[in-house]
Amino acid sequence: MIPVIGLLLGIIAGLLLEPTLPQVLQPYLPIAIVAAMDAIFGAFRAYLDGTFTDRVFVVSFISNVLIAALIVFVGDQIGVGSQLSTAVVVVLGIRIFTNAAAIRRALLHA
Repeated sequence: MIPVIGLLLGIIAGLLLEPTLPQVLQPYLPIAIVAAMDAIFGAFRAYLDGTFTDRVFVVSFISNVLIAALIVFVGDQIGVGSQLSTAVVVVLGIRIFTNAAAIRRALLHA
């Protein structure tokens, strides 16, 4: 119940405060969101499998976001940022859909 309340408070705060992201960080936001979604789907899959631990989730969440941002940053520095962004999205997308399939099998037994 506490996570749901925190999520609702965060959404309300975001709508009321309307935070802005500096232009320099804008290319990294979509990558960070996809990396965070990968960690969340992985955590839900682990929860359904009975192997979830909060420490693993936090480390996975933070490391996914930082590694994905680092890959895109390096790509920007060498002039291939959009190609590496696409690669990160494809790899994390595959992981998200793999986890989604496992979640579907666990919930629907199909």
